[in-house]
Amino acid sequence: MSTLQVDLELIRKYNVAAPRYTSYPPATQFTEMQGEQILDRIRADANSTNDLSLYFHLPFCHSLCWYCGCTTVITSNQGASARYLEYLARELAMMAALIGKERKAVQLHFGGGTPTFLLPDEIRTLGKTIRSHFTFDDNIEAGVEVDPRRLTIDHVVALREAGFNRASVGVQDFDPTVQAAVHRIQPKFETERTVQWLREAGFTSLNFDLIYGLPHQTTESFSKTLDEIIAMQPDRLAVFNYAHVPWIKPAQKILKVLPTPEMKLELLKLTVERLTSNGYCYIGMDHFARADDELAIAQRNKSLQRNFQGYSTRGHADIYAFGMSSISQGHGAYWQNNKDLPGYYEALDAGKAPISKGYILTEDDHIRGKVIARLMCDLSLDFARMSQLLGVDFAEYFSSELASLKDLEADGLIETDACGLLVTDLGRLLIRNIAVRFDAYFGRETGARFSKSI
Repeated sequence: MSTLQVDLELIRKYNVAAPRYTSYPPATQFTEMQGEQILDRIRADANSTNDLSLYFHLPFCHSLCWYCGCTTVITSNQGASARYLEYLARELAMMAALIGKERKAVQLHFGGGTPTFLLPDEIRTLGKTIRSHFTFDDNIEAGVEVDPRRLTIDHVVALREAGFNRASVGVQDFDPTVQAAVHRIQPKFETERTVQWLREAGFTSLNFDLIYGLPHQTTESFSKTLDEIIAMQPDRLAVFNYAHVPWIKPAQKILKVLPTPEMKLELLKLTVERLTSNGYCYIGMDHFARADDELAIAQRNKSLQRNFQGYSTRGHADIYAFGMSSISQGHGAYWQNNKDLPGYYEALDAGKAPISKGYILTEDDHIRGKVIARLMCDLSLDFARMSQLLGVDFAEYFSSELASLKDLEADGLIETDACGLLVTDLGRLLIRNIAVRFDAYFGRETGARFSKSI
C-alpha cells in the first residue's frame, strides 16, 4: 500500500474549528425536550422493522485523565456501579416495551467512562439483562472500551460471556513523560497483557486509541509509540486529535505545555504516513483499518456509514442509547439523556424517560445529512446517484454550495466535473472542512465552539 503524503502548509491553512459530523445537524442544535415527545414518535413508528444498535454509557472512572473530553463520573466508590445498573435496568425495561423484541440488535457497544470499572459479575448481569429485552443478530458486532490499567482476566472472560467480540483498547501514548503529564500512567506491558488476554479469549477485532497533540509529544517519541503499536498488530486504530476545550472540560486547564501547532501537524503527518506505509487504510477523520477489515471493505463498496458510533458498517440501524448523557438516533429525531447522575436518577424515580434534549429533523436536514454522510464515507459524490438517493436534482438543490467549492479545488482538496466530486488524499485529512460547505447551520450558530479540524 502506498504512503499518503501530507502537505503541512495546506493543512495549516485549513486547521479551523468544525463539527465532527457524527450527526447532522450537530448536537449543538439540540434543544430542551420532554421525553414524551420522543416516546410518542416511537409509539407512532411501532411497526418499524429497522435493525437496532444498542449503546450503553458507563460513566465511572477511578481517576481522571486530564485530557479527557468524555462525560465521566470520577469515584473510588466501587459500589456506585451497582446503583447505576439498577437504574439502567429500569430504563431498559421502559424503552424495550416500546421497541419490540422482534427487531434484531446488530450492534452493541459499551462506552464511557470506563466500562471495565464494572465488576466482572456486574458485566455478566448487565449482559443478561440486555439479552432479556432484545434479540441479538447471529452476526452482531459487540464492542467494548477497555482500560488496561485495571483490567483483569476475569473482566475479559465476563465480557466474552456477555457476548462481546470486539474491543477498543485505550493507549493514547506509551511515552512515560507524556503519561505523567496527562495523569495516565500505563506501562506498555499492561497493554501487551491486555492484547494477549483478549486474543486468547476469542475477541475477533482489536482497536487501539491514540491521541496526538498531548504535552511533551515529539515526532521522535510518538514515532516510537507508533512502532510499538504496529508491532502489536491491531485491526483498527483511532488516532484522535487532542481537542483542547477547557471551557467545557475545566481539568484540561492543567495541561499548560501543549505542542506547538507546527509540532501537532508534524505528528499528524508522521501518523498518516507511518500507518499507511504499514498496511493500514486511511478511512477518514481519525480512523485507520487493515485492508481486509470490514470498514475498509465497506468503504471500497460505498456501504460505509457514519453516526454516533463513528464509522460503522451497521449505520443503517436505529441507535437506542442508555445511561446518562447517551444520545439516540431514530424515528426522524435525535434525543439525549440527562447529562448528570442526579437528573438521570430523578427522572427514572418519577417513572419518566430520562431525556433532556433532542432535535426533530426537517426534510432539508435529512437531505443534507445524507450528503455529508456519503461525502465522509465514500470520499466522493456522484451527482446522479445522489439525485436518485435524495429524490431531488442534486446539482440544482446544492447549486450555491457547489459554486463555493472552487477554493477547495484550487488547493487540491477535491476534484470536480459535471458528474461529481472526488476527495483527494489531502482532502481526506480535511474532510470536515469540505463537509461544512453543505451544512446549513455552520457559521450561523451562536455560542457553538467546536474543536479544530486538525
